[in-house]
Amino acid sequence: MAKSERTAVVLVAAGRGLRAGAGGPKQYRTIGGVPVIYRAMEAFSRHPDVFAVQPVLNPDDSAMFTAAVGGLKHEAPTHGGATRQASVLAGLEALAKHKPDIVLIHDAARPFVSEGLISRAIEAASRTGAAIPAVAVTDTIKVTGENGNVEDTPDRARLRIAQTPQSFRFDVILEAHRRAARDGRSDFTDDAAIAEWAGLTVATFEGDVANMKLTTPEDFVREEARLASLLGDIRTGTGYDVHAFGEGDHLMICGVRVPHTKGFLAHSDGDVGLHALVDAILGALADGDIGSHFPPSDAKWKGASSDQFLKYAIERVTQRGGRVANLEVTMICERPKIGPLRDTMRARIAEISGVDISRIAVKATTSERLGFTGREEGIAATASATIRLPWSI
Repeated sequence: MAKSERTAVVLVAAGRGLRAGAGGPKQYRTIGGVPVIYRAMEAFSRHPDVFAVQPVLNPDDSAMFTAAVGGLKHEAPTHGGATRQASVLAGLEALAKHKPDIVLIHDAARPFVSEGLISRAIEAASRTGAAIPAVAVTDTIKVTGENGNVEDTPDRARLRIAQTPQSFRFDVILEAHRRAARDGRSDFTDDAAIAEWAGLTVATFEGDVANMKLTTPEDFVREEARLASLLGDIRTGTGYDVHAFGEGDHLMICGVRVPHTKGFLAHSDGDVGLHALVDAILGALADGDIGSHFPPSDAKWKGASSDQFLKYAIERVTQRGGRVANLEVTMICERPKIGPLRDTMRARIAEISGVDISRIAVKATTSERLGFTGREEGIAATASATIRLPWSI
């Protein structure tokens, strides 16, 4: 690809996905603990040869979209139309001001697009002007009539399954879409069909069998199982932390500011709950402890908010290609009472970590007035974390 060429992406996410069953639009459901649309967008947002990702949404989905793709770069979303074809045209028109040379058009319901497939799409469009990823058909295909009887058996050696991202010279596919709209043609099932109708020769390049489209509830079940099988290294870590009381009027516990007659004596904010969770995650990773990553001797952690420690630990899991399956923390104290704040703390841990609240437990117990916690001289916390990593020797 010439260095002067610029590549943009239209991410089509305006559909309702009714065949996927209950649970809302399929692009906002999670697969492997991650929103489908985040997976679909991430590869494009991080690809070095893509300068703009243009999402096309249903106007009712703005809040879900924002919540699902936090941290990914993209253009301001534009609203889609009544059909996929209309939505693609809206995305192309939104990109026109940027004057890209090449555009890739991708369905948000294909969350397993790889960097390699994107690179092949860019190269193919640069070379041919119009190209689609294609996968060979392995089953015998039958053509049936209205009565269900077989009428023909096409040669499967010539058949291909079309995927996205489909790639084009931007000006050519934009004009083809505009022409189809002017002519009242709204029956095309993909962008290659519009290109063919407009007289373009559409080439193919190597697709990816993993780049499947999520359509039915069975697709979600199968892909969840596939992703889980890739994370067969299941690990559990434990953590413990304790801080004494000093002067103050509040305590930070599990990311929540709790009014109290005392504060923590600590180098950071003293959040024993989050500190114990961080140690549990690092323990599961066999990656040291909180003190080795955030030494109290380092002045920059003086008074630091502990949410950044937990985010860091979660990122260490993500960098290893893993996911957190469960987080549990037990507070050991006489006061303050944790019970009334339990769900608030769970929600805060979920917010910080990105782990669903259904996988987070906050518990509390006293020491029956025994020891330093019984004398209300401080608070202790224990924690456990279960994570899943790709198996390696």
